[in-house]
Amino acid sequence: MKLRARRTGVRGETYGYWYLRRQGYVFVARNYMPRGAKGEIDLVGYDGDTLAFVEVRTRTVRDDALPALPELSVTTDKQRIVVRTARRFLSERHVGDCPCRFDVLAIDNRPGMPPDVRLHKDAFSPQMSNYR
Repeated sequence: MKLRARRTGVRGETYGYWYLRRQGYVFVARNYMPRGAKGEIDLVGYDGDTLAFVEVRTRTVRDDALPALPELSVTTDKQRIVVRTARRFLSERHVGDCPCRFDVLAIDNRPGMPPDVRLHKDAFSPQMSNYR
C-alpha cells in the first residue's frame, strides 16, 4: 500500500513539474531536503520574480467517486514544516531579497482519464502556519 502511494506521489510530482513549467514556472530545485533536518519541498521555482515553494498533493479517484481534494491534506503541521524547510533553502542557497510564496498543486488522478489539476497560489503564509 505504501509503495503504491509513493508511486502515485512521484507520478504526481512529475506531472506537476511539467504542468507548472507550461504555466511559466522556472524551477531551481526538486525534492529539496535540508541535511540533518526534517522536511521536504516538492518543487521550488520562480513564477516571474516570485520564488514559489510548491507542495504537490495527488490522490487517485476511483470510478465515479467525488474529487479527493488532496489540497485539504496540507495541514498546519505540514505548513510549519514547509515554512521551516523554505527558510533553510533560502539560507543555504543565499537567495537575495525576493518575494516568496507557498503554493499547493492538487491533482485528482482518475485512471484512464486526464488528471484534474488545481493550482492554489499563495495557499498559506509563514504567519498562518504559526497558529495552532
